[in-house]
Parts: sequence; structure tokens; C-alpha cells
Amino acid sequence: MTKLDFKKTDKPLYTAPREGWARVQLPGMTFLMIDGQGDPNGPEYAAALKALYPMAYGVKFAEKDAGRDFAVPPLEALWWADDMTAFVSADRAHWRWTAMLRVPDAVTSDLVKTVRETVATKQAKKTDGADPDLLRVIRLERFAEGDCLQRLHLGPYTDEAPVLADLHDKVMPGLGLTFGGKHHEIYLSDPRRVAPEKLRTILRQPVKPS
Repeated sequence: MTKLDFKKTDKPLYTAPREGWARVQLPGMTFLMIDGQGDPNGPEYAAALKALYPMAYGVKFAEKDAGRDFAVPPLEALWWADDMTAFVSADRAHWRWTAMLRVPDAVTSDLVKTVRETVATKQAKKTDGADPDLLRVIRLERFAEGDCLQRLHLGPYTDEAPVLADLHDKVMPGLGLTFGGKHHEIYLSDPRRVAPEKLRTILRQPVKPS
């Protein structure tokens, strides 16, 4: 059985230059998503991921049983705020987010519904299982960003602010562009296993003519 690996089949979407911003066109893709607000180091974000990952692996195993295995890809998240300066000022309490994991386009809402029931049953048997209310709000969504700028950030997440300030205040205006969607990050490294200075994160910003 051939295993689908998005990082290989869609390599330009998971690679970016360390210096400067590359311009890419993003196709529509399918994700499991969950929304929230607040500090990504806080309990709400952690609880969301605790529900999101079992759902993604549940979908993976269901697809594998059907002869369509795939590798669960890196975690991604959309970030925004009513005032976008909250990002460059690190005002995390006002950050809104959507955590998401990509799944094959062939995955259906009916499959996700079945997986949700199976995952909820398994998690209920654990003393530290996922919150059933969060499992219920995870959704399957087709998502297309179109025209984007992206680059690779190497280092702690807390060091992103100057890079984003430069993007917002200089790079985008210099190209005649403005915000075309929510700030997007792809986490190529696992912060539980990688030192902060070695974290690799793709920073992505959908854009449109200003």
C-alpha cells in the first residue's frame, strides 16, 4: 500500500526560504479544524490539540483500513486578532486561532462523524482523555488561501514578532499588497523534542492587491 505524504507530494507548500519571502499560490486543501482564543501556551490551546490529534489519527486508521493510508502532516494554525498589532506586540490574550491538521481530499463528513464516535468512546475510557465537547466541535473544512507570501523562521516562536512587523510594514506595502487572509503557521518541529533555537516554522500570509 502506498502511503500519501503531503510533504513529498506538495513539497513547495512545506518548504520556504530562510531569507526573504517567497510568493506561492495555495490550492484548496482539506483540514480537520478547531477554533479558540488566547495564549498558545495556555490550557485552551493544549486541550484543543489533545482532541484534534486523536481525530486525525482516527481518520488515518479509517483510511488505511480502506486501502488509502496517509502520513499525518505537521500541525498548522491560523492566527488573527481584532487588532492585528496584537501579534507584533505579543498581546497573546487577544489572539484568536484555528488549529488544524490536513487530511486527504477524499475524506468525507460522514467518515469524520463515524471517526468522532469511535474516538469519543476510546477517549472516555482514559483518565486524561480529550474533552468530549471539543471532539464535537472539530470540523472538516475545505480551505483555499490563493496568493501568499511565506518564509521559514528558525528559532523560538516568541522571536517571530520583528519578522512579522517587517512583513506588515515594509514587505507587503512595498509589493502593493495587503492582508488577504489570516496569518498562517506550519510547525515543522515538535517543541516537545526540539530546542527553541532550532524550531522550524513556516510563516505564511495570504495577500491581495492593496
